[in-house]
Amino acid sequence: MPRKRKLLAQLSALQSNSSFPPFDALVNLNTTSDGDSAPKSSKYFAVEKKNPSQLEADFFNQPCISLAKSFLGQILVRKLPDCRELWGRIVETEAYLGGEDEASHSKGGKQTQRNAAMFMKPGTLYVYQIYGIYFCVNVSSQGEGAAVLLRSLEPLQGLDAMRELRNASRKGPTKPLKDWQLCNGPSKLCQALGIDKAFDQRDLTQDAAIWMIPGHDLPGEQDVVATTRIGIGNTGEWAQKPLRFYLRGNKFVSVVDKKMEREMAAVGQISCS
Repeated sequence: MPRKRKLLAQLSALQSNSSFPPFDALVNLNTTSDGDSAPKSSKYFAVEKKNPSQLEADFFNQPCISLAKSFLGQILVRKLPDCRELWGRIVETEAYLGGEDEASHSKGGKQTQRNAAMFMKPGTLYVYQIYGIYFCVNVSSQGEGAAVLLRSLEPLQGLDAMRELRNASRKGPTKPLKDWQLCNGPSKLCQALGIDKAFDQRDLTQDAAIWMIPGHDLPGEQDVVATTRIGIGNTGEWAQKPLRFYLRGNKFVSVVDKKMEREMAAVGQISCS
């Protein structure tokens, strides 16, 4: 009997048994006739492999500020239920450092049901709701209660689907959204990618619906603007700390700090003279 037919016959016999077959019985189906336990290539026993270019746990396991900068230029991928993939290049982030950071949801080291993801392993998504209707997505980093807010994306693939998702959340007659308006803000980003509270506590290194892949032509330090975070008033000195990072000259950034960019340009001129 040809080997393929023999394997199928054995598998059929196992499945006809009322009890689930032991693990070693299944293993034996994928061995050679002489008892060699080396697995053979067969579509019947193929295991789906992860995307080889996907960013893995080691990438996320770095200090919060370092991770916030490292995200710039990387690509966030969201796979919709209908299998369409939405791709966006990360162009703006904010770092929230945990316990001592008065602007962080985990200030004082307080862990709650809401912010539990901030205390989970690096690469865990923390999704929270604002104003009762909008969502923001963060990624945990090294450091107790530390996470990075994803503020803006440069859309790369699936723009029509992003536009559909954004329009579905807008009220009344509205003007068509331009490409740069699709993901230029943390809540817009979540709307465009269909990210809601159901994504809270998911693992970016394991999830089948959302992950990151390496970007091309990653920025250098001279391309990154470090400035103050947005919307964190009444947090004392923390409101002035340069913990927001964005790609200079990128039109998909939500808020540009022209003063800081002028200062960077001045320093650049001095250092080159």
